[in-house]
Amino acid sequence: MTDTLKIAMAQANPKLGDIDGNVALAREFRQEAEAEGADLVVFPELFVCGYPPEDLVLKPSFIRKCKAAVDELAEMTLDGGPAMLMSAPVQDGGKLYNAVMLLEEGRISATRYKHNLPNYGVFDEIRVFEPGILPGPISFKGVRLGVMICEDMWFSDVAECLSETGAEMLVIPNGSPFDHGKADARLNLAVERVTETGLPLMYVNQIGGQDELVFDGGSFVLNADRTLPVQMACWKEDLLVTEWQRGADGVWACQSSDLKDPGGDLERLYHAMVLGLKDYVEKNRFPGVVLGLSGGIDSALSAAIAVDALGADRVHCVMMPSKYTSQESLDDAAECARLLGTRLDSVSIVPAVDAYETMMGPLFAGTNADITEENIQSRVRGVTLMAISNKFGKMVLTTGNKSEMSTGYATIYGDMCGGYSVLKDLYKSTCFKVSEWRNAHSSPLFKGPEGPVMPVNVIIKPPTAELREDQKDEDSLPPYEVLDKILHGLVEEEKSVTELIEAGFELETVSRIQNLLYIAEYKRRQAPPGVKLSTRNFGRDRRYPITNGYRDKR
Repeated sequence: MTDTLKIAMAQANPKLGDIDGNVALAREFRQEAEAEGADLVVFPELFVCGYPPEDLVLKPSFIRKCKAAVDELAEMTLDGGPAMLMSAPVQDGGKLYNAVMLLEEGRISATRYKHNLPNYGVFDEIRVFEPGILPGPISFKGVRLGVMICEDMWFSDVAECLSETGAEMLVIPNGSPFDHGKADARLNLAVERVTETGLPLMYVNQIGGQDELVFDGGSFVLNADRTLPVQMACWKEDLLVTEWQRGADGVWACQSSDLKDPGGDLERLYHAMVLGLKDYVEKNRFPGVVLGLSGGIDSALSAAIAVDALGADRVHCVMMPSKYTSQESLDDAAECARLLGTRLDSVSIVPAVDAYETMMGPLFAGTNADITEENIQSRVRGVTLMAISNKFGKMVLTTGNKSEMSTGYATIYGDMCGGYSVLKDLYKSTCFKVSEWRNAHSSPLFKGPEGPVMPVNVIIKPPTAELREDQKDEDSLPPYEVLDKILHGLVEEEKSVTELIEAGFELETVSRIQNLLYIAEYKRRQAPPGVKLSTRNFGRDRRYPITNGYRDKR
């Protein structure tokens, strides 16, 4: 038995499915931990395969590859260096489990299975994994570690069982994705578990982007007195070796002190979009992105995020003016590209639109111009960007926001055309706030300029798609401050029409927005993925039928 331990927290960024790469990454973290004298390295949830693996775990060959990787990692510990708490899917008795294993002295000395399997929002683990029995502690150097996996912290049963069976500290490998407010929720739940058990707690979270999810890290330690001695940085890979001491009363305490500022709400949202886009592009091996730069706030913000994620040399901006494009928009787009240092090309869509009008003229004879002609412009721009993407290999980054995706004010096969939508879960009113934040702040993690990244005029001018003369968004939508509050009530909070009326909104407006939300579902099913930022993003969280006759009434 020992009275001191050095435990390394490996806040790592695995690549899902790249099992060999993840083993190599584990080796690097372990070597760094060994150099700092660590006894044990704790890795995030399902680190060997990446999280969430979804239906990959249903492939027997995938599970065999994970098993071989765990054996290889266990063999590493024959060198007398740090042990590892390593997570992987494990087949046992014909059933598949989300597991954590203690690897030491060249072998797997203990295995525990996740008990509480999440089956809500972005999670459907119960579909592919079996729940494990309530676990007992794992003995390491005579210290009884209460190891539980991610969701097991969100309920009291596992921590209670570990405490009652002699655990001396709680250690939690996590794959907890970011959404607005999640960090506070995690910390509050951790405080509850510490309060209930009287045990200190270590929380090790994954970092990085995986499709629509982004993991923010922010790993931390709570002592038994609920003080916070360690808060690791968000949004970056890191390794921190923490020093632990058993007190005269037998209670373990973390002696390390390392507190990083997790940042404010707007900072977190921006970082989430930067990291989500960065990993989507790099893990899928795209050389960069191409996007339409219109002179409006959505494309300017998307371009800024792309430059911060990838660097200006990997971002190609294209202005695609029509006969309705104002000089103001041309100037704003040019200034935005100058501030960001990106390439900006101009490709007029007038010849293509004229060709469509000529081509469709006989069929459309006797009809008035309407949204059809507006959508043709948007679709010509989509075809133009896809042509550039096909020719040069960069992925098309779409620039639509959540307000547009909610109400269907986005053109399918037009401005929705692309490989990734970085603003997909960000309401328009928040786009303004985030843009103002980025113009005034930077970060060592950003690859873009430290100063302003877009002209002030882009932020303050009335939004317009410029698809007809003197068009403004508010010609056909409520002001965004009103619209977004209604949408938040309908989407994130699932409020009824009556509840929104009682909150002060007009019946006609709420009913219309509800209808737009429902009838746009078919568009969202065909939309590219985008970073999850809210508690209810479109796609993984909110799953509504396309064919839907229900309308909530007062």
